[in-house]
Amino acid sequence: MSFTLPADVQAVLVTWRTLVQDPMVWWEVGVLVLAAAGALLVHRVLSQGLLERTEQNTEYAMRHLALKTLQRILLPISMLIGVLVGRALLQHQDMPVGLLDLAVPLLISLATIRTVVYFLRKTFRPGPAVKAWENLIATSVWIVVALHLLGWLPAVLDGLDGMAMQVGEKRISVLAVGKLVLAVAVLWMLALWIARLIENRISQAAYVNPGMQVALVKLSKFLLLVLAFLLALDAVGIDLTALTVFGGALGVGLGFGLQRIASNFISGFIVLFDRSIRPGDVITIGDKFGWVQELRARYVVVRDRDGVDRLIPNETLITNEVINWSFGDRNVRLKIPVSISYDNDPEQALALLLEAAKTNPRVLAEPAPGTRLMAFGDSGIELELRVWIQDPESGLASVRSDINLAIWRAFKAAGIVIPYPQRDLHIRSGLETLKS
Repeated sequence: MSFTLPADVQAVLVTWRTLVQDPMVWWEVGVLVLAAAGALLVHRVLSQGLLERTEQNTEYAMRHLALKTLQRILLPISMLIGVLVGRALLQHQDMPVGLLDLAVPLLISLATIRTVVYFLRKTFRPGPAVKAWENLIATSVWIVVALHLLGWLPAVLDGLDGMAMQVGEKRISVLAVGKLVLAVAVLWMLALWIARLIENRISQAAYVNPGMQVALVKLSKFLLLVLAFLLALDAVGIDLTALTVFGGALGVGLGFGLQRIASNFISGFIVLFDRSIRPGDVITIGDKFGWVQELRARYVVVRDRDGVDRLIPNETLITNEVINWSFGDRNVRLKIPVSISYDNDPEQALALLLEAAKTNPRVLAEPAPGTRLMAFGDSGIELELRVWIQDPESGLASVRSDINLAIWRAFKAAGIVIPYPQRDLHIRSGLETLKS
């Protein structure tokens, strides 16, 4: 029983046998081997130097990124240069270069994928979405290269261009939509990368306060994204004057369903530029108290004392009363009420309150702590200790707790009683009346 290979497999084997037996092909193989060996040598010699220069230029974002990108594409680019030089020499001798022509787009694709993946990782935060985009980009590039090598790419592009629909006087094809999506994706990624560089540069400017830093970063990112979108539309041949219709529709949408989103977006810029709230501020909104972590386009991230991040819409900060404990003067006064028994000396208690305040390292010596006798209550004499602190972002309840504990210890040592609610009952009639 004999086994016969399919005709197409036999054709492939015959082609490879012919190539192997052709001595001219071995010249191309030799060029590929020399190019690969040279690329490995160049990568080994230069990569360590690039790594050292990269570590030395971490404060210069553009130079750091350029060095890291060069380090990633050094191997394929070095081999590509070797292949191109070898191909030119073989062509000069009228020798075939088909195998080298096959290697050139493969090396270009490898360098492109490495560059795009690195830019993705520098632009976006690591996560499953970035990994999925990396796989999608790599697969798409290899598919395009395969179609190009097989000679099918022009036919595929013509087929995509043939799938079109007429919208008024404009012809929209699948190919045009694909070009638009590709242009928007590339330009948006470039815009986000530039915005990241601007953010790094602004964050290092010590003369710019944190609130203005966030404002400049968000404004630059918004302008860059809008510019990238307009450039993408212009790159695929879409008339920008047609956006007037879209602008009118957007205006109607803002007037109805999107007005709250637009209000929060605009309120965010107002908060940023008037510098009323900055990252690190301690604020109170209604019964919500916490530390400002981030200022976003639509909301502010406020972390409360339980470690829970609350997303407060920007519009709320504009329309409601907000207490910013660290807005102007960072000194904040705390009032700590205390009651003592009528049997104790209030002057002694007031002195002990001052001593308890001075033992706390967060209490300022100037303005000095103060004490007041506020009222004669139903259960005892009501006193109040007033202290100033300079770091409200470190917490207010912790200071109260420490001072209250120091007061309790001082009162206990001095024999001063902290009363609890009580009532004295006086019987005005005698026992005789009760007996009768």
